[in-house]
Amino acid sequence: MNTVLVLNQDYSPLTVCSVQRAFLLMFLKKADLIFGVENRQLRSVSDSFPFPSVIKIKYYISIPYKGVVMSRHNIFKRDGGRCQYCGTSRDLTIDHVIPRSKGGKSTWTNLVTACKTCNSKKSDYALEKVGMKLLKPPVKPSYLTFLKMNTGVYRDEWAPFLNPKRASA
Repeated sequence: MNTVLVLNQDYSPLTVCSVQRAFLLMFLKKADLIFGVENRQLRSVSDSFPFPSVIKIKYYISIPYKGVVMSRHNIFKRDGGRCQYCGTSRDLTIDHVIPRSKGGKSTWTNLVTACKTCNSKKSDYALEKVGMKLLKPPVKPSYLTFLKMNTGVYRDEWAPFLNPKRASA
C-alpha cells in the first residue's frame, strides 16, 4: 500500500512513486488527488491528509519514448524469472528462440529466459528439432503491462487508468 499511481495531465499513466513523494507533489500543488485509500490518513502534528492511491500531475509531461527498453533484466521480468522451456528459476540466462546462426535477431519476440540446462539442450537448433516447446510465446510488453509488472502491486482503483483500451482512446 505504499505505492501511488502517477497520471499525466491527460490521465495517462506515467509511473508509480512512494506515498511520501505523492504527498509532496500534492502539498507543493504540483499534483491533484484522484483516489485516496479509504480509512487511511497521513497525519502531521496539527492536520491530517488523504492517503493517496492515484494522483494526477497538473501540467502535461511530454515523454518522447514510452516503450519498454529491451534489456536482459527486462526480459527476465517479462518472463517472471522462469525458464520458458521447463519453468525453473535456477541458473537463468537468455536464449534466442531462432538461433542467431539461423538468422534470429535479438528482439523481444525472439529472446526468452532459459535455464542453462535447457539452453544447452536446445543449443543451435530449432525447437521442433530437439522436441522442446515454449511455455508461452515471447511478446514485447506494452508500457502499461510493464508498469503493472514492476509495481508488484495492483489496486482496483488503478484499473481505469491501466486499461489499454482507455489509454488509446
